[in-house]
Amino acid sequence: MNMMANAGTMRLQAMAAAGGEVLKIQQDLAARRSNLVAELLRGEEDFFEQQHYPAGDVFDPQTGAQYYYHAHRNDGREHGHFHVFQRPQFLGEQFEPAKYVKTGVGRCSPKQKIGEHWPRGENALAHIIGVAMDHYGQPIRLFTVNRWVTDETWFAARDVIAMLERFELRHAWPSSPVNRWLNGLLRLFQPEIIDLIRRRDDAVEARGRANPRGDALEDRSLEVTASIDISVERQLRQLRRSLAA
Repeated sequence: MNMMANAGTMRLQAMAAAGGEVLKIQQDLAARRSNLVAELLRGEEDFFEQQHYPAGDVFDPQTGAQYYYHAHRNDGREHGHFHVFQRPQFLGEQFEPAKYVKTGVGRCSPKQKIGEHWPRGENALAHIIGVAMDHYGQPIRLFTVNRWVTDETWFAARDVIAMLERFELRHAWPSSPVNRWLNGLLRLFQPEIIDLIRRRDDAVEARGRANPRGDALEDRSLEVTASIDISVERQLRQLRRSLAA
């Protein structure tokens, strides 16, 4: 699927500019015999599965942007992955958590309340995207996950997409190159991420229809809701072709 087909020239130019910075950061780190994962883990003595890096996550108190890196699977290609979040209360407008999900969960026991255990208020956070990294510290895949995976507050796709468009890390801790790289990556692959977020909702709703007596958002058999393999270089080539046309 060509995610660039409906993007205007200005959006394509912004994506290309972001992609140029993403590629330059990767190349500058490679010239120093480093990479994004090594930069993020600098100073860490050991790397343990399931543990968040850095400890306490990266959080920008000006914008509400947040992320961490960890690993919990070994499929041969992936070293670990970033989980990228937005705390919506920092965006200056009201985003309401989903009051219901089209999953059939409403036909469960009357005692069950949708979202009663979700983080609320200042603790509410929305998962925007996961970014899988290979053993060379390069991005290889984007993916979305079910609610239980990150214990997030569930927001409808349209709201998460609005948060994506305003995601920004402004500070330099723990690594300025990594923070700037994440900013750029989310812009370079914005059409693909939007599609993945929409597919996330579709996957949860489909699971709910298949099991109307369960809660699809807590279904441990549904973890990754959508994914796509990526290449920064390939995306930039396609952008340049689209702009040239």
